[in-house]
Parts: sequence; C-alpha cells; structure tokens
Amino acid sequence: MIKSMHILIFTLALVLTWGKVSAQNESFKSPVITDEMTVNPDQNKEWRAGQSKYSAKPKNMWELGVNVGRFGISGDIPTTLFPGWGAGIHLRKAINYTLSIRVEGNFMTSKGFDDRLSSGNILTNEQLPTVGSVTTPMYRNYKNKTITGSVDALFNLGNILFHQERNKWNFYMGVGLGVLSIDTRVNNDKDGAPINWAALNLNTEDKYSDNVKKIKDAMDGDYEIKVGNQRDVSAFFNNGEVAMTIPVTVGISRKINKRVNLSIEHKYYWVDNDTWDGFVYRSGYDQSNDNDAGHYTTLRLGINLGSFDKRTEPLYWLNPLDGALNDVAELKQRPKFDLTDTDGDGVIDMIDQEKNSPQGAPVDTRGITLDSDKDGIADYKDDEPFSPPGYEVDSKGVAVITDKPVTESRLNEILKNTKNDWWLPMIHFDLDKYYIKPEFYPQLKSVAEVMMSNPNIKVAVSGYTDARASDEYNKVLSYNRAKAAIDYLVGTYNLPRERFILQYEGKSDPMIPGLPASHNISKQKERQQYINRRVEFRVATPEDIEMAAPTGPEAGSNTPGSSRKGSKYSGNANSGY
Repeated sequence: MIKSMHILIFTLALVLTWGKVSAQNESFKSPVITDEMTVNPDQNKEWRAGQSKYSAKPKNMWELGVNVGRFGISGDIPTTLFPGWGAGIHLRKAINYTLSIRVEGNFMTSKGFDDRLSSGNILTNEQLPTVGSVTTPMYRNYKNKTITGSVDALFNLGNILFHQERNKWNFYMGVGLGVLSIDTRVNNDKDGAPINWAALNLNTEDKYSDNVKKIKDAMDGDYEIKVGNQRDVSAFFNNGEVAMTIPVTVGISRKINKRVNLSIEHKYYWVDNDTWDGFVYRSGYDQSNDNDAGHYTTLRLGINLGSFDKRTEPLYWLNPLDGALNDVAELKQRPKFDLTDTDGDGVIDMIDQEKNSPQGAPVDTRGITLDSDKDGIADYKDDEPFSPPGYEVDSKGVAVITDKPVTESRLNEILKNTKNDWWLPMIHFDLDKYYIKPEFYPQLKSVAEVMMSNPNIKVAVSGYTDARASDEYNKVLSYNRAKAAIDYLVGTYNLPRERFILQYEGKSDPMIPGLPASHNISKQKERQQYINRRVEFRVATPEDIEMAAPTGPEAGSNTPGSSRKGSKYSGNANSGY
C-alpha cells in the first residue's frame, strides 16, 4: 500500500508539472472551439453562419487515470477501519455532455479476523472449511486477492451551468458490469495440524488485545485453505472463483487544470457470491450477509490525453449551454436597431454620414449626396450627372464639347489628365462565393449607366477576397468574382466585353487591414471580412491592362446556399473566402 501511494504521489507531481506547461492558459474559461476541432466542420461552419440550428459536437480527449485506495469485503467477518487496499487504471471517454464510458481494471486485497470461536454447536448453519477431513471449530479469518475488470456508464451532474462559465467540481454517479477473479484463503491450522483452542487458556479478565494476540500466535500465518463456493451455486463459473459483478459508483472530481483532475470515489461491488470472505451465511442468531459485497474507496488521478489545438477537454468538463448563452449575451449587447431617417434619403441615421441631405437628392450608401462625375455639381442639380471626362462643364453641369473630333490619341490624353475618381459603387460577396447577389443589382445598373453615357471610356474591374486561405486559391477566387461582375454587365446591358479590363488582387489591399487569417473570430470581425470580399469599379487609364486568368485550384461557388462540402468550404488551408 505504501509503495502504491509513493507511485501515485510521484505520478501526480510529474503530471501536474507537465499539465502546467502543456495546458492552455485560462483553465476555467470556455475553450475556443474552431470548426476543425469538431466532428463535422461543415455543420459547425453553417451553425456559425446562422444556417444550422445546431453546432457540431467537439472532438474531445480521452481520460487516462490511475487509482489507489481502501478495499474491504462486507460479509460474514467483521470489517476493520483498514481491511485492505487496491490499485488500478482506467480509460474514460465522453459520449455526450452527460454520459461517459469508463473501462477499468483493479487489483484489490484484504484480510479479515473474527475473535468469536465458531463451532457447529453454537452456529448451527455455518459451513466451516476443513483441515484434512475434519471440520473443526475455528476463529474465522481470511486473506483475499481479487482482480476485477468492468465497463461503467458514468452520469455527470456538474457541468450544465446557467449562472457561471465553468465548473471546478464535478459530481457523478454510475453503474456497470464486470467480472471478479477471486482467490480467498483461510488459516485454520498450525503447521498442518488442527489447533487446540482450549489450550490457549483465554481469559475474559485479560485484555482483549492479549487474547487476540494469543489466537493469532496459535496460527502459523499460512492461509492454506482455498475456499470455493460452499453453497454449490456458481456465481459465474469455476465454482465461484470467477463471478459476475454489478458495480455502482459515486464520486466527486476537482479540476486542477485543463490537463489534470483529482477524484474521490466509492465503488460498491454487488455479486451473487457468499464466499468472497471465505465463509457463508450462518444463522438467524448471527445474521451475517447471505451475499458478500465489496467496497472500494479511492483517490483517483485523471489525465486528459491529446493536443488542445485539435481537441477539447472531455465533454463532462464543458458547459453545453456555452454557445447558446454567448449568442444571447451578444444579442443583448448589440445597439438597438433604430429605423429613423431624418432627411428621408433612404439611409437610416445609424449609418448616415450626412443626416441633412437636401430633400430628394440621390445619395450613396453612406447617405452622402451624389456627385457621380465629380464635376463639383451634385447630381440633383446636375443636368448631366455623368459628364464625359476631360471637358469643362457649364453652371448646369453639362460638358462643353467643341466640334473638334476626339481621336484615340486625344482620348488617351483626356484620360491621362482627367480626374478618374468618379464615385462608382462596389459590390460584395458571400463566404467562398462569386455569384452576384440581387441586392447589388442597383449598383451594377449605376456602372452600366455611366458606361452607356460615356461610350469612349473603359472600366477596370478588380476582384478581392478576405484575409484567409492561400494566395493561390484567393487569386483564382478574386478572378472569378471580377469575371462574374463583367459577365453580368455584358449580358444584362449589352455592353461590349472589350470595354472592361479584368484585374484581380486576391487578398492583398484590403479595405479593412489587419484582420486575422482565422475562422474563429467575433461576428464583428466576420462582418469586416465581408467588406473585404468585393469587386471594385473605376474608370480605366491607358496604363491599365487585362490580367490573364490565374492558374490554381478550383475556387468558390457560383450558387447561393451552403452546398459546398469538403476542404474548400471547411476553412482549411486550401479554402478561400
């Protein structure tokens, strides 16, 4: 027993040191669970996007454990404070947040002694072991070694928390099925001969401990009689030396850190066997148990196996309400959605950067009065909102064009010297998609109107992605987005394809820089990633040239919804956004 305790203490010190180094910080905070840390990354991604009601189950660790403790048999012989000891090992795996399965093996040993002389005259129903062929009175005693293996279903009761983030303590109960290999032996002779108990001269006036010492000294300490099933009713097979058991468990665990926990547990072994302690039920006078039972009280050390970058702690340490409660808290923190539009321009005050726009004046998406051709005259006053570049305009915003023909060299000169920072809208794209969203049809119509009003200009169309995924993948995806915008304008408004210059930048030049290349980010950061997934339009200059289609893997999807499966949608290194 002392040796086993030393081993447990050494193991505990070693694991606590390793756990402190290896475990993540914030042991009592909710873990960060990425899509790749779940059994179904696609489902988890859809849940984060609001397209699925349920998150995916996290991949969680196995628990490896060792135990050492007190073992005793409750049967026909009185039990002392410390009748014996045991040690064992287990593996435990969570099935869900409440149920886990534990496979366990233990070695247990105990001794027992009864200071009452047992004989057939007094205890008429007792069946005593024999010395040779003679059944003799005896002081009942035994020495037992038991090896047990069991499979236990443990029900955790401590991790469904409504009022705090994580728990430090866990209470659990369980029931299982196992097998006992029993070796019970009795000492009832002195060097092979029956003991003359009368010759001991036991005296009630002597100290109790002195009488017990005389009795034990009269025995040789050799437990020579191997006990089988005296009732001739086999618990399992081999005359009761192997028996089935139903263990019932109750325990409490204390989390040390994300790697290590300690438990105190009591395990009750029910078995249909009355010779575990070497003796059977005796009489109504004696009233000993007609079935023996085992009691194993242990100190347990649990170690979570695996990498915290790939798996979570076992589910019985996680709060299953964490995701839902976090979403509720975030909703409560959002500003109240106010639809007030003071100037009536169609842009609510919450996002309007010009809250007093003139009545009826067209505005951009920021609520700022439009001046599409940047001639200094707002569109609502401009008789020609899309004046051709390079010409002076009159007080009404109309270009003053001479009769001099515009040659190609003249056009290039005009384009070089003109302001080509006309406000042309941009459009944005869903996660890993390049289809044109219907809400951006008006913006594309504005681009088409500028091009139809100015037939001599070309438009550069540049595609972008957000910060995640590889450069190779994102270049293909940004090309697909720019091409989709051009194809829409050509097909819808019959504009010549040669008036567009296709360019793509992948994830370079973001509108909102500094965003992480990660999928495990806040909803605010995710909205900022959406802003970066875009196609921009601008009046082309002579220096703008069409970029050849990039080489690389197939990237993105041209259909709405979440139909894409596999690594390209799951957010792995090859996926794009």
